[in-house]
Amino acid sequence: MSPSTPNVSVSPAAPLRVAVAGLGFGAAVHLPALADCPATEPVALWHPRSERLEQACASSGLSGFSDFDALLADPGIEALVIATPPGPRFKLARAAIAAGKHLLLEKPVALAASQVQELQRLALQAGVTVAVDFEYRAVPLFQQLAALLAAGAIGSPWLVKLDWLMGSRADSQRPWNWYSQRSEGGGVLGSLGTHAFDTLHWLVGPARSVSASCSTAIGQRPLADGSGRLAAVDSEDIALLQLELESASGARVPAQVSLAAVTRAGRGYWIEVYGSEGTLVLGSSNQADYVHGFQLWQARPGEPLQPVEPDAGLAFARTWVDGRVAPVQRILGWWAEAARAGRPMVPGLAEAVHSQAIADLALDSAATGLRRTL
Repeated sequence: MSPSTPNVSVSPAAPLRVAVAGLGFGAAVHLPALADCPATEPVALWHPRSERLEQACASSGLSGFSDFDALLADPGIEALVIATPPGPRFKLARAAIAAGKHLLLEKPVALAASQVQELQRLALQAGVTVAVDFEYRAVPLFQQLAALLAAGAIGSPWLVKLDWLMGSRADSQRPWNWYSQRSEGGGVLGSLGTHAFDTLHWLVGPARSVSASCSTAIGQRPLADGSGRLAAVDSEDIALLQLELESASGARVPAQVSLAAVTRAGRGYWIEVYGSEGTLVLGSSNQADYVHGFQLWQARPGEPLQPVEPDAGLAFARTWVDGRVAPVQRILGWWAEAARAGRPMVPGLAEAVHSQAIADLALDSAATGLRRTL
């Protein structure tokens, strides 16, 4: 199917008119980010349940659609943020691309890397710009870490260690939902791993092989209907991985990755990069929103770790109580600029293909006990 042609003429400088599909993360994070970003304008909401949609429309003042085809047919909507659970995301994204809409997709983008590759092919054919919300690429101290590594601050990287140990699902009474189902994209590899793999790709280089062990600490959860009945959980809430990254020089760099969603008072997010000329450490013990609280340290040969002064030029113009809003707003701005210029977006589907491929092979490695190569 060829993309539809909008009936509304658009100035290249006009804000990108965006609808939000999915009202969890979409309403909590994307809506305030879209409203505050000069390059975007939220114009509509979509949700399959009319009662949930009506509540969101009443609180936001935006129009709503429960029919996805009707939303796609609206010429006043140029682009979509798709922040639904992972299960339906591929089908919705494919339809939106066919309708000629630019997209920003939450991750995991789809249930398998092959689906992400199909979206990439379709987007190229349709000439639409697709972003993926790998938001750590927009967090100031992560950007500063990337700049230091690119400048050779630690020489050649020798070892990377990434711990992401959270307690968001440590309560065994948290209800069973899609996250509990591997077939629906649930599990820690999708929620945390896809971010972690993209970050390693960005900072050091792409993964070339993976070995993984996955486990489920909480094997049953109560149904959300209040009946007290328990349902089985088959998605992993702990994943331990050994990756081999390829640096810019072509060297192979071992990386150890520990992911968990059930670690009470867990360590939080910490990434350590050890090299021939020093060490860089970035971390936060914050369990609330995955963005606040980061600090950066550097050690040169023969010296202890010392705090690195944040680069004021990378700081957010505004922050929110929910720390996720500011980096998402920055991603939205990049996306809108790319869409208006008719160019590809980074981070986009190319980055999502690699990230999802690692997650897919990690599950296969955990099931077979074999190391897998990309």
